Amino acid sequence: MTREATLDSRQEILRTAARLFQLQGYDATSMNDVAAALKLSKGGLYHHFQGKDEILFDLMNHAMDITEERVINAVRGISDPEERLRSLIRRHIEVVLSVRDREITVMLHENHPLPPPLRRRINSRKKDYVHFVENLIAEVQRARQSTRSVSPRAATFALLGMINWIYQWYKPEGELREEDLARQYTEIFFAGAFA
Repeated sequence: MTREATLDSRQEILRTAARLFQLQGYDATSMNDVAAALKLSKGGLYHHFQGKDEILFDLMNHAMDITEERVINAVRGISDPEERLRSLIRRHIEVVLSVRDREITVMLHENHPLPPPLRRRINSRKKDYVHFVENLIAEVQRARQSTRSVSPRAATFALLGMINWIYQWYKPEGELREEDLARQYTEIFFAGAFA
């Protein structure tokens, strides 16, 4: 098997596992379920991954890659801190609601099952993102000469909590459109954190 075919096979396994983890939950999905969905033997699945933990870790790591690429790297070039934060909020919401990126919802929902060494690696990447947002919020507070009645840390966790929970209730066919949601969340956050 060529390297490209192996990479394609791994990606297909990850996509399928992400869909199953999202639908059934990590604990309720077995390696047999993943193999059956792919029409692979269990041995064929183990040729690519040592176990379910490795699949979950790769999904979460890829979710962090997506967040880094589509949120952090995309806003770094914006010089105005307030516009950078507004863009970050919009882009983070887009990533959370992306149908094609099930890894994000798996990461938001299934962090606890990872073994401690793998969990530490993912949590380290999450902390880097939290610090990025926290520093940006502090920068906006300084630019606005805010009295800082809300600490950047509290504001960061409030913002990320609001956005990361959207996948639990948002319905694309509902009356709240994604672009309206991004605008309204930005207004709510700015009114609360920088009042």
